[in-house]
Amino acid sequence: DVYTESLKYFNQDELAANVFVSKYALKNKDEYLETTPDDMFRRISTEFARIEFQKFNNTNIKPLTYDEIYSLLKDFKYIIPQGSPLFGIGNYHQYISLSNCFVLESPDDSYGGILKTDQELVQISKRRGGIGLDISKLRPEGMPTSNASRTSTGIIPFMQRYSNSINEVGQNGRRGALMMTIDCHHPQVEDFIESKVDLKKITGANISVKLSNEFLNAVKNKEKYELRFPIDYKEKGIEPLVSKLVDANEVWTKIIKNAHASAEPGILFWDNIIDNSPADSYSDFGFSTVSTNPCGEIPLSPYDSCRLQVLNLFSYVDNPFTKNAFFNYTLFSKHVQYAQRLMDDLIDLEIEHIDRIIEKIDKDPESDEIKLTEKDLWVKIRKAAILGRRTGLGLTALGDTLAALNVGYATDKSLIDVDNIYKSLMIHSYRASVEMAKEIGPFPIWNSSLEKDNEFILRIKDCDEQLYND
Repeated sequence: DVYTESLKYFNQDELAANVFVSKYALKNKDEYLETTPDDMFRRISTEFARIEFQKFNNTNIKPLTYDEIYSLLKDFKYIIPQGSPLFGIGNYHQYISLSNCFVLESPDDSYGGILKTDQELVQISKRRGGIGLDISKLRPEGMPTSNASRTSTGIIPFMQRYSNSINEVGQNGRRGALMMTIDCHHPQVEDFIESKVDLKKITGANISVKLSNEFLNAVKNKEKYELRFPIDYKEKGIEPLVSKLVDANEVWTKIIKNAHASAEPGILFWDNIIDNSPADSYSDFGFSTVSTNPCGEIPLSPYDSCRLQVLNLFSYVDNPFTKNAFFNYTLFSKHVQYAQRLMDDLIDLEIEHIDRIIEKIDKDPESDEIKLTEKDLWVKIRKAAILGRRTGLGLTALGDTLAALNVGYATDKSLIDVDNIYKSLMIHSYRASVEMAKEIGPFPIWNSSLEKDNEFILRIKDCDEQLYND
């Protein structure tokens, strides 16, 4: 019955109906409690409206009502929560997180550290989260150890371990998600690049290489670059255990060849990521970026998490596919500010869900010793969510939007339009954030002096100096 009603909702689109029924429709064990996405959006609107009233009822910001929120979500038209929020908001039948993305602390170079990370990624995956972790701290193959094996097996066996763990955790119709990254200066980076040539081994993870400007300049200048371990030996002022020069273009060519053959590894322009990350302004508070989530759209620090939501750009094209088509920036800017409000509400909902998870762990029958790693994990995640209040607001239907505007994809005109759309997203989401901070206070560790030289924040200044000053 649920499938039949959902099929009507989606105009006989079988894929869409199957996805909703198997992944998002609210259930209590085997009993379906929702028949179409409309029920889902009503559930979500109820929860958002509750938080809006709690936060803004006695402020100068008018709380968004249930009807206002529902009109934004209905039919996936304007604002679309992504994945875990769709499934989890208002779902009190499972103990789940509302976060889409998590990054774990890089595993320490010991079996204790490796196994701790293994348990943490399983504990997050069973609560529906996707995980990113960086393995650059693990010693390369052949290095001496003081245990019975006498030398290290290197990174590949542990990559397989993490991949297998993700594959083992069932998520009711969806597989777990894992991203493993490595620094391009790690001595085993070439093994990492080729680790997915065998399509049967590392099947539970995506992989990406973190590229430094040092490496990219060596590629450009056809020079050698350093493989080293520890990666950060210079910053630590210690002697390297491994240091050798290799041809940068040979490594670059290997990345291209494997990405073409199997769509992996991905690449992350790491220095750009760090330079443009406002979060890294707060590295002294634990917000140093170490890896990305499985889809790579949000770099995060250890134990930080993020909830994702997008605006459907296509709905802001008036008179689509006609000579009078235009992008409605007025409506878009208004809805961006609403969307950022809902993103902040989502953090409060997530903290409630984390509290439920911690309460459940406390009540579980296992000994405190067994539960220690799991509870400590969620306590750290809760702390990061409260201190940083990370939000992940993005866009969808960009290609359709350009087509509806009669603009060719990747033309000069399209680049201008895309730039303007993303500038509008940036300006108006930050404006909403500023207005909330004025009324209810900023995130706890906020300090404008730490952010003042950040490249991204300075781009806001270039676009809107008054907003920057606010």
